[in-house]
Amino acid sequence: MSPITVVEGRRLSLTNLDKVLYPETGTTKGEVLHYCTTTADALLPHLHDRPVSFLRYPDGPDGQCFFTKNVPPGAPSWVKSCEVPHSRSGPARQVLLQDLASLVWAANLVVELHTPQWTCDAPGVADRLVFDLDPGAPATIVECCTAARWLRDRLAADGLDAYAKTSGSKGLHLLVPIEPTPADRTTAYARTLAVEAGAALGDLVTHKMTRALRPGKVFLDFSQNAAAKTTATAYTLRARPLPTVSTPVTWDEVAACAEPGQLTFLFDEIAGRRERYGDLHAPLLGPERARPVPRGDRRPA
Repeated sequence: MSPITVVEGRRLSLTNLDKVLYPETGTTKGEVLHYCTTTADALLPHLHDRPVSFLRYPDGPDGQCFFTKNVPPGAPSWVKSCEVPHSRSGPARQVLLQDLASLVWAANLVVELHTPQWTCDAPGVADRLVFDLDPGAPATIVECCTAARWLRDRLAADGLDAYAKTSGSKGLHLLVPIEPTPADRTTAYARTLAVEAGAALGDLVTHKMTRALRPGKVFLDFSQNAAAKTTATAYTLRARPLPTVSTPVTWDEVAACAEPGQLTFLFDEIAGRRERYGDLHAPLLGPERARPVPRGDRRPA
């Protein structure tokens, strides 16, 4: 019989807690649930009011993985959801993870958590700008750091603050708090900067998705600013061979990165980092740092 636990007054059946999800480290499902529970105070604010897409990997990263946006069958009635427009299929309902009980329910499904750059009260109107820096082998996160520093300075020239985190996979994400802006405008602006980066950094960067152009370069994916796209949420565990986490990092860490292991963080390292740094992405949560997105034809002074 699956153990029953009560989280914030909600009864939850937790299954297969001894199941090993990450064979290389022996990490069990119970440990994954414990991570999500103890990290909830940092993770939940970044999920708040954002429709969640799940990458599910119930048998671990070596098993079947599948992406779902719809509310999973059997979701408890108290798990909140919102209607999300979709251009092709019409509106659908997606999960909102607003509280600890809902987060534990989702974690029991074994999921990566992905969110858009907008909240459910303003679909398609972004309050964040994102760049996904994806290295093509033999490039690594080290080369991503060089590109990230260029982007940080370029954004600063337009009055925008950038905050970095590891993707939890191979690369880096840069997030920028912005005043509410239609997603097509944020995408156009991000594309402009990606093209500029390719011109400025020569053989290091490409903004084109064509895979034949990406070996040895950092692909600056600006397309995740599109209203329909999502990005791995800060502090989510990833479906990778090791239990890595999409981890906020300091710009000093980015500048000092000389080999990939320096910016690879496992789930059991996050508590110590939070004790040392707090939530490095907290500035994304309030309106204080939000700035207007420049028009596409604007250039820095």
